[in-house]
Amino acid sequence: MSDAHLVETRLSSEQLVRGNFLDVRRDTIGLPDGGQATREYVVHPGAVMVVPILDDGRVIVERQYRYPLQQVILEFPAGKLDAGETGQRCAMRELAEETGYRARQWARAGVLHPTVAYSTEFIEIWFARDLYLGQRSLDEGEFIEVLAMETAALDAAAYEGALTDAKSLIALMWLQKSQSGQWPLNWMAVTEAPQG
Repeated sequence: MSDAHLVETRLSSEQLVRGNFLDVRRDTIGLPDGGQATREYVVHPGAVMVVPILDDGRVIVERQYRYPLQQVILEFPAGKLDAGETGQRCAMRELAEETGYRARQWARAGVLHPTVAYSTEFIEIWFARDLYLGQRSLDEGEFIEVLAMETAALDAAAYEGALTDAKSLIALMWLQKSQSGQWPLNWMAVTEAPQG
């Protein structure tokens, strides 16, 4: 099946903002019917999210203050890719930095696009198990509370509106599907320590 009747083509592009992290652009595009329009969007380097599973079945989650929302948010560990970094390497690094945990087994579940209307961001979903605890190394100015929660408690938090982070809601769904056997994961052993 061809998507030609839906595809928009870039005619020109201008950078509106270039910060330390965000790159905001405005493109003039050609529409499938021959018309023109503009699209404003954020260029994002990509990110990972980790679903760390303890031996007793609980999962590691975090609470941290998210300034744009002016509130503390419950979420799975996550972080942006550094230049040239693979998703797995980033997942290992972020898990260790934010929680102190390392994992001997990893599985890549998939990818999600959290804001398709205005960002190029993608988030790779990684699962980690056979965890062991080491030292955390939070970034300067980063304050994170680490918790271990039962899947049922996380599910209740989603139902009650205490878990609203989109990527974490997707991760919870993936966790439940994998636990039920509907979405099996392909686990691989990892012996190399993350580089931080």
